[in-house]
Amino acid sequence: MNIDVDNWWLQIVYLTDTYKLFSSAIIVVLFLAAKRLILKLIKMRSKRKGEDRRHTINILEQLGNASLLILLMLLWGNEIQSLAISIAAFMVAIVLATREFIQCFMGFIYYLGAKPFRVGDWIQMNNIVGEVVEMDWAKTALLEVDHESFSYTGKHVYVPNSQLVTQTVKNLNFLRRYTLHSFSIINEPSVNPYSLLPTFIAKAKGHCEYFRDVAERYKGLIERHMEVEFIQIDPDIAVETNQFAKLKVTVSLFCPTAEAHALQQKISADWMDLWHSALQGQTLEKQASSQTVDNN
Repeated sequence: MNIDVDNWWLQIVYLTDTYKLFSSAIIVVLFLAAKRLILKLIKMRSKRKGEDRRHTINILEQLGNASLLILLMLLWGNEIQSLAISIAAFMVAIVLATREFIQCFMGFIYYLGAKPFRVGDWIQMNNIVGEVVEMDWAKTALLEVDHESFSYTGKHVYVPNSQLVTQTVKNLNFLRRYTLHSFSIINEPSVNPYSLLPTFIAKAKGHCEYFRDVAERYKGLIERHMEVEFIQIDPDIAVETNQFAKLKVTVSLFCPTAEAHALQQKISADWMDLWHSALQGQTLEKQASSQTVDNN
């Protein structure tokens, strides 16, 4: 008898495994019929006794659906496993192929959350300075700005949004109208520069006098926003030597961005005029000294 039962069970397992689609349909029909019958009996009993069994019926119905799903997963286990492996390999291939686009999209999501800048702002990404003119989920379009002359170069730069997460982004919008401009002048150490500084400082202040009131107001706006005082209105001039023992005069200005290059040229011209005048004075003194010695 045990042998017949075993053979009968093996035959059922074999047929079920061979004809899985047909077996699945039979399992679903039988299981749903049994579930419906059990739930109907419970409803009839609860109605007869006047009990509220809706919670129990709902739990049994959900457990029945879960059990049916587990049975079907056991029946189709090998196929599901193969399908899962195929899907996983397919998804890995898609991720590897679209990695850059995914990173760009994540950079766009970061931008929406952090909002480090907006269209119209001046920003710096790596060594690129420009005005943001357009942004979508993949890229940020910049109108390039020359960081020395602060003028538009006419070039468009397209930066992938992935760099918003991996690279440093500087918002230069508060320095768009006024900027901290610094430049250096190199001379031979043939004249004492400190004898020229009072006149040179007065000339530099004279060039900056016409925008002083506006610069004061804009300075206050920037420092209130950043909650730190770091801007000096008057030109700052430092004298030092470089690695070649040349004289280096560094001028720092808080000036209108559009006027920075012109002011640099004017102040540089003033320094060179003073420098050459001092050199000519030294030459005339030497010549006068030589004539005096010759006369004696």
